[in-house]
Formats: sequence, C-alpha cells, structure tokens
Amino acid sequence: MPFEGGFSFANFLADVLAIFLFVLWFWLLITVIGDLLRRQDISGFGKVLWVILLVVLPYIGIFAYFLTQHSGMASRQEARARAARDELRQVVGFSAADELEKLARLRDAGTISADEYKSMRAKLVA
Repeated sequence: MPFEGGFSFANFLADVLAIFLFVLWFWLLITVIGDLLRRQDISGFGKVLWVILLVVLPYIGIFAYFLTQHSGMASRQEARARAARDELRQVVGFSAADELEKLARLRDAGTISADEYKSMRAKLVA
C-alpha cells in the first residue's frame, strides 16, 4: 500500500487511481497494437521494432507511437470502418437506388426538408 496505516481512504483512492491508470494504459496499448498490426505501409521488421519498444518501455512506446504516427491513425480507422460498412452492405443487399427512393419518399411526405434531402443524397451518392 502506498500509505501506512492499513486500509484508509487515502489508500483506497491511490488504489483506484492505480487501477484507472492501468486500464487506460491497457486500452491505449490495444489501440496502438491494433493499428500497428493492421498497417500495410510498415514492414514486418518495423512492426517487430515497435512491438519490442511497446513491451520494453510500455508508456514511452505508446507515447512515441502517438507522437510519430498520429497523422494516419484516424484515417486508417475511418478507411477500415468504411470498408466494413461497404462489405456489410454488399452482404445484406444494400442498394443506393433503394436508399435514394426512400429519401425521396421522406422528402415528399414532408418528414425531411429539401436541404436535408440534398445533404443526405450527396452523402449517399459519394
């Protein structure tokens, strides 16, 4: 325990803080490793070096990855989500024409405005 005196409120708060920091670190580690292993632009050797850094110096490794590789993490995640969504649409039988027809019906019924229709149609067509 960080403080003397057995179980006390200060020890409880210190334990809660330690658990929170561990969960936060673990979540960041999973995020970084997930991004790292899915990347196509880094060689296997580069991935091994990053994993070694993450294992040997866990906090410094995570922060170094975020500082050096932050620019592509969000775009890679967005691209993976878009690909998964497109694959699901193909499996389910999603059709852009069907969605355009539904949007037109909503516009004609007055459920959505013409501006909303235009913006949703632009997103759907793009």
